[in-house]
Amino acid sequence: MSAAMTGWDPVQYLRFDTERLRPALDLLARIGGAAQGADPALVVDLGCGAGNVTALLCRRFPTAHVLGVDASPAMLEAARLAAPAASYTAADIAGWAPPVPPEVIFSNAALHWLADHARLLPRLLGLLAPGGWLAVQIPAMHDAPLRRLQYAVAEQGPWAAALDGIASAPPILAPEQYWDLLRPGCATLDIWETSYLHALSGPDAVAEWAAGSSLRPFLDRLDAPMGAAFRAAYAAALRPHYPPREDGTTLLAFRRLFLVARRG
Repeated sequence: MSAAMTGWDPVQYLRFDTERLRPALDLLARIGGAAQGADPALVVDLGCGAGNVTALLCRRFPTAHVLGVDASPAMLEAARLAAPAASYTAADIAGWAPPVPPEVIFSNAALHWLADHARLLPRLLGLLAPGGWLAVQIPAMHDAPLRRLQYAVAEQGPWAAALDGIASAPPILAPEQYWDLLRPGCATLDIWETSYLHALSGPDAVAEWAAGSSLRPFLDRLDAPMGAAFRAAYAAALRPHYPPREDGTTLLAFRRLFLVARRG
């Protein structure tokens, strides 16, 4: 994650590890033979988080040096346990640069925390070795109640002053804009969107999901009692939009944007 987002809780984030891992598996399946058939020497997990995806990359590219990059000390500690075969570096992924050009830069649910994708994505593509792969998955949820209500609730109640100016991940670009940004530097480019219908269990399951990701900037600003009150108000605001089904399951429709670019 970026330097501005270091207050992550790996345990809360991994409460829904199966659901969060599905997009990474789908993205990984779309990467072709790295460097046109050659085994990659360096594979980077950019925004590696708790290391569950890093472990997948180690298995997919067993002869490569897999490097996890993240700004959160807690996430890096978890990643070292989840994927001990990889190496790790603490860095703000917005300005990170590799020691040598990698054959694969893989980023699952991290780059949406960063602004100015018009500069960021072409820069990452340019960091690759010729024929290398940039594989990115980012949530496309900025218009969903999950995200919109974070701001609405933050503006109300006794926490409003403390949360003034706090923001979660900024809106991402349209798929066509990513195409225009990346296509000039690519040998191949594939962009698509998928909406996952996650079947969640437990009370206020969608609020619990957000507490491990997009709600973190708000919670990190508040002390424990105020954070609990804010979280409860947010959960209440979400219930009409994500009601439990008759069997008790809560369905979360979660849209994600994918891009896989091979550098020319």
